[in-house]
Amino acid sequence: MQKVLIIGGGAGGLALLNMLGDSEYLELAGIADIKPDAPAIEVARQLGIAVKEHHFDFHPKEFDIVINVTGSEKVQRQLEEYFPREAEIVPGSLANFFVKLVDEKEHFLKKLSGESHKQNIIFNSIEEGMIGIDRKSRIIFMNRSASRMLERDSESAIGKHIHELISTSELPRIYETGRTELNRELQLKNGLKIVASRFPMIDEHGEIIGAFAVFKDITEVVSLAEEITDLKEIQTMLQAIIHSSDDAISVVDENGYGLMVNPAYTRITGLQVEDVIGRPASADISEGESMHLKALQTRKPVRGVNLKVGPANREVIVNVAPIIVDNILKGSVGVIHDTTEIRSLMKELDRARSIIRTLESKYTFDDIIGLSAEMQLSLQQAKLAAQTPVTVLLRGESGTGKELFAHAIHSASDRKFNKFVRVNCAALSEELLENELFGYEEGALPGVKSGERKGLFEEANNGSIFIDEIGELSPSIQSKLLRVLQEHEILRVGGSKPVPVNVRVIASTNANMEKALLEGTFREDLYYRLNRMPILIPPLRSRKQDIPRIVERLLMKLNQEYGRNIETVTDKALQLLRLYDWPGNVRELENVISRSMIFMNINERVLTEKNIPLNMIKATEAKNEVAIEGGSPLQEQLDTVERGILQRALEQNKGNKSKTAKALDVSLRTLYYKLEKFGLA
Repeated sequence: MQKVLIIGGGAGGLALLNMLGDSEYLELAGIADIKPDAPAIEVARQLGIAVKEHHFDFHPKEFDIVINVTGSEKVQRQLEEYFPREAEIVPGSLANFFVKLVDEKEHFLKKLSGESHKQNIIFNSIEEGMIGIDRKSRIIFMNRSASRMLERDSESAIGKHIHELISTSELPRIYETGRTELNRELQLKNGLKIVASRFPMIDEHGEIIGAFAVFKDITEVVSLAEEITDLKEIQTMLQAIIHSSDDAISVVDENGYGLMVNPAYTRITGLQVEDVIGRPASADISEGESMHLKALQTRKPVRGVNLKVGPANREVIVNVAPIIVDNILKGSVGVIHDTTEIRSLMKELDRARSIIRTLESKYTFDDIIGLSAEMQLSLQQAKLAAQTPVTVLLRGESGTGKELFAHAIHSASDRKFNKFVRVNCAALSEELLENELFGYEEGALPGVKSGERKGLFEEANNGSIFIDEIGELSPSIQSKLLRVLQEHEILRVGGSKPVPVNVRVIASTNANMEKALLEGTFREDLYYRLNRMPILIPPLRSRKQDIPRIVERLLMKLNQEYGRNIETVTDKALQLLRLYDWPGNVRELENVISRSMIFMNINERVLTEKNIPLNMIKATEAKNEVAIEGGSPLQEQLDTVERGILQRALEQNKGNKSKTAKALDVSLRTLYYKLEKFGLA
């Protein structure tokens, strides 16, 4: 390294001192100036550089280069004489040239630094993130927005491979392909969603020297879009709910101008949508004042106001409520009830009351006929249930006698001296059934001064209520019935105070309750409440041995109703009746006996097979599948049927004649006789 001596400590000497301080090949070994307070002298002392008042104070062979920045020719000649020829003496003019170059360099660097600072300010002020890579996919720049989104400061990121920062970055591929990609979505590790555009970086010679990306955080935008989508779904749902209502609904804004009406509104008022939307709220009023405007003025709901609306002066009852959001009035919503429909509803209610019977029980277990094993089991269960207050569920096909069992259970219980109330769920609409079961308070029926009314549960207090076809109950009434069973109290329609009741519930159904549970049409918790004491009543086809006794009881009943005196039924007639499977059960059997008696002569005492209307009995449905042929004598057909019955009974009992005789309810001697008669012995 060559040693340098500077002669002159002024501005030129200071500039050279600063320049030589960064040199790797030249060492500033000394500086001389006659002025001890020259700028370069002070700096040299601080840096530990040798300082003299005159160049003669240095040894001439210590330096390789001597630079004269005094500008004096005299000093230049002295230097040339004092230092040996081996040392390079740089004249003052050349030194000043170097000094000017250094000054210009410093000025350029300051200017460049200022421009770079301005560019950094602009670069970091951009809201979008920017990041760039070089040919080796190393990060060469990253602005403040990119640092914020990536949660990484730029100083630690510069020089790192882009995949260390963004593992899914496509910038290396952009550099390789030279293609531009716009608006590509990407999710960062921290969960931010961004949309990025990527570009190749090309120099002035057209060569690709790297790639950069500009990206924007769209997390809030996506969240806002999702909220807007949710709001649209809610709006669509609300519109669907409003449009599905049978009540007329109208909505106005805070200024009282129409916003929305449903189809029921146009049906009741007779006005079209264009007659109301954007028009004042009074546009639909033909007699009276607008309740919408009143609700907007008072900010309070208005209920039960009688008005006339539309061109037909339709009489209606109006309920209006203001719409207030965050204590700001947004409009009002009105519900219109057509009093014409209410009058029709009241007529239906009166008719329903005539359908529902409130009576005392009139049957006992002695009225139930059944010697078959299935029927005896059902009777034992019913008698056991009668001794407890447990809820009973009677199950069986239509016409098997479920109501008869309900009467008998009540008659055998400790409630037999109190009321027995019956209601058929399938005979009434949901609204009427709810009113009849639970009653209603004054004003519960809009526009009708009906007073309050007790429901059937209250009427049956301390007694029993028989709910027939319970599988037909709607979900809302199922919920109220569950409350009765759990809490032993009811809530009237329109009421708020529960009424305690002590009622024994006997329910019945011919529906497949398990299927209803799977389909969700019947509450599971209510089913288990009802099913604590299930009693299955067998169909008539499974206890045909009871047919003779049932027919005898039916003759007694029908003789009283028709004024007849039929004393008995022939064996052949009973055999014909036992042939049929009776899908309508006892009710169908009663219908056939009734028809037979109607067409008998007034003085006849015996019902024979000739009196039975064969067209009402589908013999092909019998289990032995023997068909009645009109072209053959009746005795031949009966013999054929009887032989089939015997053969089938033997097969079912595996040839055991004692069991077969018992199943057919005949003596063993009679069985042997018939088996021999038909060649089955």
